[in-house]
Amino acid sequence: MSEADAGISTNVAARLGFKEGELIQEFGYDEDVDFDLRDDIEDLIGSELLDEDDHEVVDAVLLWHRADDGDLVDTLMDALTSLEEGGVVWVLSPKPGREGYLPPSEIQEAAPTAGLHVTSTVGVSEDWAATRLVPRRNK
Repeated sequence: MSEADAGISTNVAARLGFKEGELIQEFGYDEDVDFDLRDDIEDLIGSELLDEDDHEVVDAVLLWHRADDGDLVDTLMDALTSLEEGGVVWVLSPKPGREGYLPPSEIQEAAPTAGLHVTSTVGVSEDWAATRLVPRRNK
């Protein structure tokens, strides 16, 4: 990876809103995840990502989800158990044309059922898009 490419991917990790010292829990890890993005996030926060079995209260969740990974609502509910109040969930899903492509409509339908609201979607790598979910505010 060139220095320019490294700067771009580090910018992606920062654009996702991650900050040094935060605890980030990762769900859906598999051999197809974007390892450069994971490394950049870990470099930015200064620690390794926590896995699904950790029970720490976390600042954010990184959820890799593919079309054949099962019920997204169930996975989101599991991810919320350790999320700090005000934390965010980033659902990373394969882009169109990639194996495991998950239509954005599925994320938008699952989010409210899990008590979440979709705020934005960004491309984070050649193969993955990230959708930002935040807890709905009670009025």
